[in-house]
Amino acid sequence: MHIAVIGTGYVGLVTGVCLAEIGNTVTCLDVDEEKVSLLKSGRSPIYEEGLEELLTKNLRKGNIQFTTDYREGLAGKEVIYIAVGTPERPDGSAELKYIESVCRAISENVRQDVVIVTKSTVPVGTNQYIKDLIEARLTPPITISVVSNPEFLRQGTAVHDTFHGDRIVIGSEDSWALELLEAINQPFQLPIVKTDLRSAEMIKYASNAFLAAKISFINEMSHLCAQVGANVDNVAAGMGMDKRIGKKFLHAGVGYGGSCFPKDTNALIAMGKQFDYQMPLLESVQQVNEMQRKRMVDMITTRLGSLDNKVVVLLGLTFKPNTDDMREAPSIRVAEELLRTGAVVKAYDPVAIPSAKTVMPEPVLFTSDLEEALQGADAAVIMTDWQQIKSFPLEEYRRLLVHPLLFDGRNCFTLAEMKNSGIEYHSIGRPVVNPQETISPMTSY
Repeated sequence: MHIAVIGTGYVGLVTGVCLAEIGNTVTCLDVDEEKVSLLKSGRSPIYEEGLEELLTKNLRKGNIQFTTDYREGLAGKEVIYIAVGTPERPDGSAELKYIESVCRAISENVRQDVVIVTKSTVPVGTNQYIKDLIEARLTPPITISVVSNPEFLRQGTAVHDTFHGDRIVIGSEDSWALELLEAINQPFQLPIVKTDLRSAEMIKYASNAFLAAKISFINEMSHLCAQVGANVDNVAAGMGMDKRIGKKFLHAGVGYGGSCFPKDTNALIAMGKQFDYQMPLLESVQQVNEMQRKRMVDMITTRLGSLDNKVVVLLGLTFKPNTDDMREAPSIRVAEELLRTGAVVKAYDPVAIPSAKTVMPEPVLFTSDLEEALQGADAAVIMTDWQQIKSFPLEEYRRLLVHPLLFDGRNCFTLAEMKNSGIEYHSIGRPVVNPQETISPMTSY
């Protein structure tokens, strides 16, 4: 199949490379000449495990190419995937200007019947809008069909998820277009859900909002656990054994971030407002997530008192490991709050320092050396559960820190392994481990 993919961000690049991997001939388009040049050389502009290896492999095989020229990129294509960004507007709704720009380019450059597949996350009704925009400018007798094919990729494991996901959702009003997309996706050997356009669009938003709600629920329970003296790990384990609940996304921490959960939850709330329907549950999900970040700073100030000139090191900056994405990362808010209290903030991340420098507040001090980050700090705060952080010897944490004081926003370590570490250990919704007292009663934050 001859396929074009417009947009080479996380979704577009992973989609293009993986479609090439299963035997399609793929042309990826992007307006960013520097990015296209980089991709032509076999280097990925984003950090995503396994992506660059597949990119170089398929470049060598001739299955994938990159261009900034729409005429060249769309020539002779049977299917065109749209995978451009839909950033959040100030009111929480999705910005569609990039979608609209792509629609204009398609209508001006396509010369054959084609199926348009939307991978971008778009509000319900947008695929019909896309069809109308393109058809209004097309020269008959060219015809198009539109399919909604939302992505469910987790950053850091996006390539793996493409081949080992739970399902593939395709929605269209044209049965032949659904059959074509089903055939394209058959090599992935995943369950395929076929539905109408609007339901496919809603499935994406509803899925992300539900997972965000599950995270906020366990984080709210973690706060109550701290008040009553329970251990949120035990609570989550007991809950997760119930098949109706499941154990995934019941891990207490400093809250969700990234490009999907915050944006998609806001977009659903904004959609509700468009139809005069308030969504109090999702509004509460947002509030709990924001409070969870503040509670981390409260933990630190409760323990240390004044943070004026105290050196606090943030360990991990991205919203999750195995990505360099800093969008909506909890570390940004925590750094802002710590600086506001007068703390000196150091920051460690193994891959995200370049992107972190563009969004973190000044004057955060950056390093990609974990030992250097810990050296001389009054306290360390784990913000991302990178393997480099979890496997770093506990005795080195104790040796390098001025005070052996560790705040764990991801509950990376068990209380048992911290018991004899010589480190005072504060985590989310669990008893404090104190070297003098072994495991102390729960401290309320």
